[in-house]
Amino acid sequence: MIKQPFDLPKLPPKIDYEKLIKAMTKAHASLARLDALLYQLKNPLLLSRTLATKEAVLSSQIEGTQATLSEVLEHEAQDILKEETSKEKDFMEIMNYRHALENGINFLKEKPITENFIKNLHSILLSSVRGHKKDPGNFRRGQVYIGKQGLGIENATYIPPLPMYVPELFSNFETYINSEDEKDKLVQIAVAHYQFEAIHPFMDGNGRIGRLIISLMLYEKKLLTFPFIYLSEFFEEHRQDYYDLLRGVSENSDWESWILFFLNGLDIQAIKAQETAKKILDLYHSINERAIVFNSIYSHDFLEALFINPFFTSPKIRKMTHIKNSKTLFDLINKFLKSGIISDITPDKKRNKIYRFDALADILKR
Repeated sequence: MIKQPFDLPKLPPKIDYEKLIKAMTKAHASLARLDALLYQLKNPLLLSRTLATKEAVLSSQIEGTQATLSEVLEHEAQDILKEETSKEKDFMEIMNYRHALENGINFLKEKPITENFIKNLHSILLSSVRGHKKDPGNFRRGQVYIGKQGLGIENATYIPPLPMYVPELFSNFETYINSEDEKDKLVQIAVAHYQFEAIHPFMDGNGRIGRLIISLMLYEKKLLTFPFIYLSEFFEEHRQDYYDLLRGVSENSDWESWILFFLNGLDIQAIKAQETAKKILDLYHSINERAIVFNSIYSHDFLEALFINPFFTSPKIRKMTHIKNSKTLFDLINKFLKSGIISDITPDKKRNKIYRFDALADILKR
């Protein structure tokens, strides 16, 4: 176990591709099938907002937040600020993560991933939340270590490089992720994730930024039309393996075991994303057919708004659908209620009611 600041080798590493061919082929095939399904989307927002929120919840839970996806969606539906409780802080951390992801996607439409780009994501991530006093958007100027909370550096499981080496290591990282020299793009992303976490460039938020970069690299390298595959769920389900294999690279230069694990995670999550996307698309077509009988020119817009925000209030849905007439809006809400498509989850309230699109909420729970 490394008990002093790690002398991290620069990229690229030496990798035995012979051991990776089968896993690479499988992961690429699963990603291609997912992308073919996503390419059919007329409106990517039908999936992107809810799936990005789910990833934000899962990635933040790894770092200790307690809020569930349903709680986040319900909170967001109300569109109001409440007292600064611990749960409210969790909500803000999760929204910051999604905001950083969405900003990253928009940025990548014009420019590649750079040092300033990642620093900007870090500033968004830590804005007004836990860690906001730890120099957001700037490389660390002090030594950090990874270990159990409350135990000193002498009990650390990993001590990242000294801060004086971070700029040089990060420059090498940036060059590597934007190069075309690595034989396989998925392997390149796996290597990049290890290297980012090993550099540990920031005082706080390194895990979340590292997971964000995976999704953004899949999109930037055109492996997916939309970044609808996320690895936080897989890393959390295999948390000990994740940490052990990263440590195996640091201690034994065992790149192949880490990359095989990473490729397997991509394969599993791509298959899950396909299943989820298909269920959501099937649900959309099914509800769309039922909504035709509502005989409203706003039915289609209302339905699309439900898929983007499965929890909503009347002011929120009005803003999204641009329905100006209140009677028209509430007539449509009542039609969706009576058909069983949505439910009123605040039956005791006469005003500021919260509605839920039950079928989609159930799919997202799984």
